[in-house]
Amino acid sequence: MVSGQPYLPADAAPPVSVTRASAAVTITMPTPALTTAGKQALLDAVLAAAGDASVRAIVLTGTGRVFCAGQDLTEHAAALREEPATAFATLTQHYNPLVTALTTAPKPVLAAINGTCAGAGMSLALACDLRLCADTAKFSAAFTGIGLGPDSGLSATLARAVGSARASELILLNEPFTAADAFGWGLVGRLVAATELDEAAAALAARLAAGPTLAYAAAKRSLATAWALPLADVLAAEQEDQQRLGLTEDHRDAVAAFLGKQRPVFRGR
Repeated sequence: MVSGQPYLPADAAPPVSVTRASAAVTITMPTPALTTAGKQALLDAVLAAAGDASVRAIVLTGTGRVFCAGQDLTEHAAALREEPATAFATLTQHYNPLVTALTTAPKPVLAAINGTCAGAGMSLALACDLRLCADTAKFSAAFTGIGLGPDSGLSATLARAVGSARASELILLNEPFTAADAFGWGLVGRLVAATELDEAAAALAARLAAGPTLAYAAAKRSLATAWALPLADVLAAEQEDQQRLGLTEDHRDAVAAFLGKQRPVFRGR
């Protein structure tokens, strides 16, 4: 197809934008946080691109100043009020399948991190094979800030990227960090000026699309199985923690505090 022409597989629905340039597909998240509709559309788009033999590289990116800020907490707070026992069903329905789709796609997946990357957004970036980052981007693990442990594979992928000691600091202390930090720690592989990100991502995607796709797929499988703990086990353990922590007062109060622009108070219950 012509560069930039919309590429809309049948099972990809708004609110994601999917464009195609030759054999590379770019999936753009247009909103800062992930709603149910957004997560489903994103999953559909990734699965469609991963299953299309004519697609040889995938780019995942965001819009404006945000790559992805993670879960939409307004929607999440409503779920906690209405059906607290099933508020974390989205892990089974969306997040875990999405991370699995990104990590098992038989072609390289590039995260073009254009801005804020937090919570599950960081998990999605780390589920990609390569990370290209704007020098103005900001990062935050975010989960403990609302009384939760990490999900979407972050407890494994972050430790693999930066080492267990630094991963513990980033998750437990929940201190924001810069693109320069992320590059220095090895969380992102390439750092470019924000104004050059789109061009750099397109060039790298084109290079990957022109590369040995079968070898890339084999390399991805080897890298995934080289670690002692399978990702599926990590996802299951994280989900168990999320479902337990999601029923605590700390989590509910922290979500309310976040939405009220107040500092959360954690009471350990």
